[in-house]
Amino acid sequence: MKISDLKPVHGAVKRRKIVGKGPGSGHGKTATRGSKGQNSRTGGGVRQGFEGGQTPIYRKLPIRGFKSLDKTVFDVVNLDQLSAFADGATVTPEDFKKKGFVKGNDRVKVLGNGELKKKLSVKAHAFSASATEKIKAAGGTAEVL
Repeated sequence: MKISDLKPVHGAVKRRKIVGKGPGSGHGKTATRGSKGQNSRTGGGVRQGFEGGQTPIYRKLPIRGFKSLDKTVFDVVNLDQLSAFADGATVTPEDFKKKGFVKGNDRVKVLGNGELKKKLSVKAHAFSASATEKIKAAGGTAEVL
């Protein structure tokens, strides 16, 4: 059996509406478009968001904020997650990625949530003040990349 051999169970997929194929089809004559008007014509209809000439909602609503093009986005790692590493180890962003602590971002920031009981040398792109303090108190080092 191949994937191409698989078929949906009978009745699982709704039959597509076939229009304009005569009166016996139930969708003949006007082909479900109604009689006359802009929407009944070939190529007719109005653009998306058109409200019949009334000022559309997207023009009535205020513009709020903006998206910075050069915003720096960090993946966050907390101190309690660092207990997964061996005592005396040097921890880099690649190690965080291997353990699954960070996803796809290039930059990692270490935050001071939790306690650190191991002496670690941590390398990351940014540290919170409390994280740096706790790492140094445990006897480790915090190096900014």
